Amino acid sequence: MTDYGIDVSHWNTITNWEAVRGNNISFASFKLTESTDYTDPTSAARIQPARSAGLVPGGYHFARPGNVAGQVAHFAGQLRACGLLGGGSLAPMLDMEAAELRPGANAFVSDFISRLRAATGIRKVLVYANIDWFTHVLDPGRWADDDVLLWIARYNGDPGNPGWSHPRLAVHQHTQHGNVPGVKGTVDRDVTMGPWTLANLTVDGAAPSPGPAPSQPPGSSSYTVRSGDTLSGIAARFGTTVAALASLNSISDPNRIYAGQTLRLAGSGAAGRRYQIRPGDTLSAIAARNGTTVGAIAARNGITNPNRINAGQWLDLP
Repeated sequence: MTDYGIDVSHWNTITNWEAVRGNNISFASFKLTESTDYTDPTSAARIQPARSAGLVPGGYHFARPGNVAGQVAHFAGQLRACGLLGGGSLAPMLDMEAAELRPGANAFVSDFISRLRAATGIRKVLVYANIDWFTHVLDPGRWADDDVLLWIARYNGDPGNPGWSHPRLAVHQHTQHGNVPGVKGTVDRDVTMGPWTLANLTVDGAAPSPGPAPSQPPGSSSYTVRSGDTLSGIAARFGTTVAALASLNSISDPNRIYAGQTLRLAGSGAAGRRYQIRPGDTLSAIAARNGTTVGAIAARNGITNPNRINAGQWLDLP
């Protein structure tokens, strides 16, 4: 199963984590630290709301040259303070993109992984870099053992097809201009690749169910799925049918719904249609097929640039 995620730092403004989760985003990687002394001022307060909405959160460190021990200590301390060393969290991620790190980069990564494991007691580590680094700088054969997974950035708008392969390559960051409901402006979007899933990315090898969903207001036009829910039970509760809910929410398999998912309810008075963008789609073509306009879709989904949409993204249709 393919899982979708986003990367978040102080550059991003999150307005509604429930809306993010409702767009089929299941994990979020938060910038925690940089070098030996910088701490992202926004991440600590965002992690629990993201987790409560049903996302699996994780933290990453932006590496700088020198003092590996000091950087590891700084990162490990923030991971611990943010509750990201226990189950239900992404494994810690090392972000390798600072140009000054290129000389000696492989020795740095190897040393960082070894020290991080000693400091946290967690063996699983994610290593992030762009395609140039993976093709010209980094040599995973020197440090990527069975507990290291690779995360590649290549902004080609083709999720899961970065143009570089490796047996340990698990995540593709395919755009830095993603549009996601609940995020103001654009955001980095990520997708799992090949046999790798969200469970492989987590500290404990499991993708947990989210916490209790908020109570549903009477007469609401949407419903947030809770652990143990079935589509038939939801349909019965709201006086509709499984077929109607499946059609309204573009659900291909009525037996596969997930806790934290937001469903539109039949008879809400809104059009209630959703569409998941496929490779090759354009907003104008989607609008034409669904009897609406590019402007109407863009306004409904907070899309600032109609020429930039991403495969895997869900759209609410007017």
